[in-house]
Amino acid sequence: MISAGVAEEIARIKDRTEGGELQIHGSGLLARSLMAHDLIDAYNLLVFPVVLGRGRRLFPDGGLPTAFGLTGSRTTPNGITIQTYRPAGRAAFGSVPDDS
Repeated sequence: MISAGVAEEIARIKDRTEGGELQIHGSGLLARSLMAHDLIDAYNLLVFPVVLGRGRRLFPDGGLPTAFGLTGSRTTPNGITIQTYRPAGRAAFGSVPDDS
């Protein structure tokens, strides 16, 4: 169990794990903490065909603007879509031309 210095300990574990995989299931707080330290290599986002109207945000307000590249996607027979993204550096911003 890790009780303090979570980001530092996860970074050490990642350095020791050759080709292995660490996963986060159901802990938005841990995920947000690791996002802030660029310690997540891939995101598997599952989108369920239901609208709840409210809930907890995975990506925090004021988080680091990050670009992502889609590396895979699929849809289950129940209509759930699963997309896999990898961070692709800091997000670049531009402007959209005004057509008016």
